[in-house]
Order: sequence, then structure tokens, then C-alpha cells
Amino acid sequence: MGVLSGVIDPELGSNIVELGMAKSAKVNDEGTALITIALTTSGCPLRSQIQKDVKARLLSLPGVEKVKINWDELSQEEKANVMATARFNVSQNAPDTAVPSTTRCVLIASGKGGVGKSSITANLAAALAIQGMRVGVLDADIWGYSIPRLLGVEGRLSGSTESGQITPHVVSMGAGEIEVVSMGFLVDSEDTALMWRGLMLNRAVQHFLQDVEWGKLDYLLIDMPPGTGDVQMGLAKMLPHADMLVVTTPSKLAQTVAVRVANMGRNNYLRVAGVIENMSAFVDEEGKRHDVFGEGGGQALADEIDSPLIGSVPLDRAIVDGGDTGEPAVFHPGAGPDALRAIANLLLNELIPPVDMSGCSTRIIDQALANLEAMDAEEAAAAESA
Repeated sequence: MGVLSGVIDPELGSNIVELGMAKSAKVNDEGTALITIALTTSGCPLRSQIQKDVKARLLSLPGVEKVKINWDELSQEEKANVMATARFNVSQNAPDTAVPSTTRCVLIASGKGGVGKSSITANLAAALAIQGMRVGVLDADIWGYSIPRLLGVEGRLSGSTESGQITPHVVSMGAGEIEVVSMGFLVDSEDTALMWRGLMLNRAVQHFLQDVEWGKLDYLLIDMPPGTGDVQMGLAKMLPHADMLVVTTPSKLAQTVAVRVANMGRNNYLRVAGVIENMSAFVDEEGKRHDVFGEGGGQALADEIDSPLIGSVPLDRAIVDGGDTGEPAVFHPGAGPDALRAIANLLLNELIPPVDMSGCSTRIIDQALANLEAMDAEEAAAAESA
């Protein structure tokens, strides 16, 4: 069994003993190693590769003359345990990215399109930047990119002459800045249709995380594609310590499909930090409330996935106009902008606060060195003037 722990399932990336796939191993008097291995499915296409690796390793042991494998299939409960173990191992061995380790990564997700997830992302980024944060926005909705228009940013991305990495567009907002990367900056025009499949989509997102020269960000907000496809699972694997916000509307349909997104995040060991209900209601000039898309879906979703409802954003023309003009609504008054600013304040001050490095020994040493350099420069300038 110790030798079998060196056999890695090529699909799951963990060894077959830890995954519980190696059921038994013994050597009889004739020197035949009798092995029982249970696969996730009896027709697993990787069976021959596992078989080859098992035999190669066991035949190197003294006294083993032959290997006989009895193939079995995991039960449904065992399959669930195998997948949970594999996902946990992946979460502990995430690939390196260019995102600074002190950056708080927030995946903004939804179960279906049309719930205003991108608008929420753009406005939260702007609201955080207004308060002095340096915020990155990664438009991972490769097919339905809309962040460039929502933030009023245009122009193609370029490579850095020094590092060879992609340089994000930088926009000053309030006391802070927003760094933006989107597929919209890599196509010829906004109406270009991308007809890519899973592998290409994953590769594009991987480039955005590994080959972009992100600055010293306080936050990286990632506008996720709707649903639970390849891109979402790829991002969860690359950013296992990220937080997730789930956006829904008050409707029962949006709430139901949003549950799947929360489950996908938790299955990949992400923290579902909260629920945002968008388009919650419209209040007319007379103060009458109109529940255009139903009511209660946000709170129902929060209760079902055991995560707090951190804000309800009403229907507001200011948000629509801001998206069309590229000037986020949080720069203007109104019920919708007020709700968005309140959510950003909650993230900043309570729910997902920026990493405080002020007490870190490395930061203290860096500051001390900077002070010494400043003192040396002052002394040199004084000596020169004398």
C-alpha cells in the first residue's frame, strides 16, 4: 500500500491510496501481488494508465514476480468522498499567480445571466476606489464581457517592456485606482463574438491571473461568468483562498439556480461571504414600492445557503445610466447608489477587510530602510549645500 501511494490518478491529481481507490493489497506465496482498485467508473479511460503505473511500481519490489489487479467501482458515497479529497488537495496546492499574496480576491458570481452581476462588480470596485483602495477588476465573463463599458475604459492591452507581462488599464477614481483587464481589450470591437470552448476559456483566465502585471492591490474583484462551468471551476482552483459573493434577483428562479453556484464554491473550499439581491424593487415618485421581479429571493437564498444577505439594491435609473455612460452610479445620489455604497462599506470594514500589513515585520523593516535612505539623502543634500 505504501508503494501504491505513489500512483497518481491522472484526472484527480491525488494518489489512489489517499483517495480510497486502492482497496487491498497482498502478496501470495507464489510472489503474485493481488491488488483491488476501485475506479470512479468501470469504463474509466485512464484505467490502462493506472494499471501500467501500478504494475511498474509493484514489480520493482523484492519478491513480487507478478501483479494481478481486480477492478471494482466506487459506490456513490465513496465517489463523493473521493471528489471532496481531490478538491481539498487542489485547494492546498494552488498554482502561482501574479496576484499579490496580500490581495483580497472576491469572486462575484451568479447562477444565471441578467441579474446585474457585472454592474454590481463595477460599482463595488468604484465605491472601494473612492475610499482610497487600489482595486483590480478581472472580467472573467469571457463571452459576455461588459466591464470595459461599465467602467468607461477602452483601448487594447499592451505588454510591459521590462517583464513581458500584460499591463492592465489603470483608472483613477476618487482617492484610489482601478486596474482593469478584460477580453474586451483584446478584440477588435465590442461586438466581436468569441466562439471558444472550455479549454481556451480556461487558458485565457489563467493568462489573466498569471501573465498580467497586477500592482499592489487591496482587492481583486472578479466578474464571473454565470453558472458553474469550466471557467468558474478553474478560477476556484487557482484562487482557493478567495471569497465569493452571490448575486441574485428577488425571483424564485434566480434564487434556485444561485444555490448551485454557492454549492460549487463550497465544494471547492471557497468562503461564500454573502448574498446580494439586485433589482429588489422600484420605488416611484410617490414613494410606492413595486416588486417588479418578485420579492424575498435574496433572503430566501441567504437562508438556504446559510450566508448573510449583505444588501438589496433597488431598481434605479442612475445605475442603468451609469452603465451606459461608463460612469459608475456610486458617484451619484439615489437609492441604488446608496445601497451599493453601503455594501462596499460593509466589505471594507467588516466582511472582507483589506489585509493590514502595518504590524508585519517585513513592512516594518521596509519602512525603516526607507527612513534611513531618506535621512541619508537629507544629509547628502545638506553636505552638498554646505
